[in-house]
Amino acid sequence: MVERYLGEMERALRNLSRDDVRRVVGALFDAWRWEKTAWIIGNGGSAATASHMMNDLCKCTLVSGQPRFRAMALTDNVPLLTAIANDVEYAEVFVEPLRTHMRKGDVLIALSGSGNSTNVLRAVAYAKEIGALTIGLCGAPGGMLAKSADLTVIVPAERIGQQEDGHLVLGHTIALALRERIELHAVRTSNASAVAG
Repeated sequence: MVERYLGEMERALRNLSRDDVRRVVGALFDAWRWEKTAWIIGNGGSAATASHMMNDLCKCTLVSGQPRFRAMALTDNVPLLTAIANDVEYAEVFVEPLRTHMRKGDVLIALSGSGNSTNVLRAVAYAKEIGALTIGLCGAPGGMLAKSADLTVIVPAERIGQQEDGHLVLGHTIALALRERIELHAVRTSNASAVAG
């Protein structure tokens, strides 16, 4: 099993669409430039990844003298999540906080191995309705999330564990690539100011 699992994981990472990942990085860079917020959601293992991704987007993108990237994982507010699940229904646990906090131009990053989680899909539908950008990180074949999100990255693996492993790799990759874009922006801005001065 060790060789099989790791071999399958290697193939999945090798077959990830680099272009899809670059598009996500570009969209998040635009969100950073306009000081928008990225909201991150997911269930189960994907909830843990959402928290991890928020950590990396906030911490690993810091560039001295530049604004901070704004990200929040809705999975981290357990009291509110469980109150909504208990008093309304579990399918509303993400869309309800978004109704309070999300603004037009914000970004929703939705993680789902199956791509068919009702609470995730409702959040995506709401985000699109108010003019937010939606990003789906899915497992193969992508489910409804891949069809409804504005941008999608599919981890081409059949095992849910490998899909979640891929999403962790994507989180690190996206955060570091975003930091690189912010650093380049800082250099260009500094050079332009020096020439103008």
